[in-house]
Amino acid sequence: MSGRFEVRVYYEDTDFSGVVYHASYLRFMERGRTELLRALGLSQGEIMAGKAGEVFGFAVRAMSVEFLKPARMDDLLTIETRADAIGGASMDLDQRVLRGDEVLITAKVRIACVANGKPARIPKAVREALGGGA
Repeated sequence: MSGRFEVRVYYEDTDFSGVVYHASYLRFMERGRTELLRALGLSQGEIMAGKAGEVFGFAVRAMSVEFLKPARMDDLLTIETRADAIGGASMDLDQRVLRGDEVLITAKVRIACVANGKPARIPKAVREALGGGA
């Protein structure tokens, strides 16, 4: 499963020189992951309220980011998110930030499923929706 999400770079996303501040990319990619879930019919609010079954959440366990080229104020960026591997209690995602066809950022993200502060299995319906099977 993969998803695309567009975001415009605003003044608040940049440093003093008009270049996107590195932490802003993390927010953009978080939105991309949230929009991937939304495209599957799952909202973060519904998940946390138990409307998708058992109450659980997703937490970033690890992230490796390569900053290839800078984005600037007013750029229209596309955040691509693709599920690479879905396990019982975690998933690996590949994310890219693009300006047109130009790749600016690549990231490998390990997401853990948690419930009550502990690792938990990703619910079967969610795993299947993400393309991870039963």
